[in-house]
Amino acid sequence: MLGNALLLALRQIFRNPMRSILTVLGIVIGVAAVITMVTVGNGATQQVRDQIASLGSDSLMIRPGQRLGPGQSVGAPSFKESDAEALATQIAGIKAVAPSRTSTQVVVANGKNWSTSVIGTTNDYFSINNLTIQEGRNFEQSELRAGSAVCVIGQTVKKELFENHDALGKLLRVKGFSCQIIGELEQKGQSGMGMDKDDVVIIPLNTFQRRISGNVRIPLITVAVEPGSDIERVKESSRLLLRERRSLSSSEMDNFNILDTSELIETISKTTQVLTMLLGAVAAVSLLVGGIGIMNIMLVTVTER
Repeated sequence: MLGNALLLALRQIFRNPMRSILTVLGIVIGVAAVITMVTVGNGATQQVRDQIASLGSDSLMIRPGQRLGPGQSVGAPSFKESDAEALATQIAGIKAVAPSRTSTQVVVANGKNWSTSVIGTTNDYFSINNLTIQEGRNFEQSELRAGSAVCVIGQTVKKELFENHDALGKLLRVKGFSCQIIGELEQKGQSGMGMDKDDVVIIPLNTFQRRISGNVRIPLITVAVEPGSDIERVKESSRLLLRERRSLSSSEMDNFNILDTSELIETISKTTQVLTMLLGAVAAVSLLVGGIGIMNIMLVTVTER
């Protein structure tokens, strides 16, 4: 009986070649799409985890406003540089603190222009984010205090504006002012989110505030915790200090959030896992189409029999 069924199935396949080919094609595409989407999604999740983990398990990211979701604070006050200084001097177990602000700007040099990320920050930003100066130097304290027009550039910016020529000592125009290039970063490649980590211009924070933003607001403070220190204790101490500095009463919720790298990994992993499931569901539609085609052939076979 099994042999007769197989014979009938083969006969119908050869009798309807176009329908059979399309059915097989639907199945193959469906299976391949599901496997590809799930593999790509899992790979992206792991890459993001690795990139965030490269920052170290002893980092904190502090932003104004509550966490995303219901109850998010609207219009929460930004930080000031004095908040970062207070964290660095008053909380035990902190190794480095980097206040920073980022803006996308068109920079001009050597007769060319390029749109890139301009970051205003301090020297601690380099060590916290594992950025190495390949050529030149980072900022001097006098340059940070005075808000001098100096900058450090990534390899993508150098390639786009100067090609293979030396960029040290050259002038880079950023939003109406020119800064001298004093350093070049070692190449880092892409981040887990597909962003080019070499497409960056870093300037002193005070320079950014005076020449670009026009105010002293700071949307991000990154903290590196001393190895061996209790990160949860440092996190809680930082929270209490910032609540005091922002004059929050005991009945008021925090109008800022502190994320350590493990929480960041968990949050992004959940997001990418949901996206992977959605992509897999979309790809599974091809399998459904192939299945309907098979059922159609089976019904035709039974009817003709």
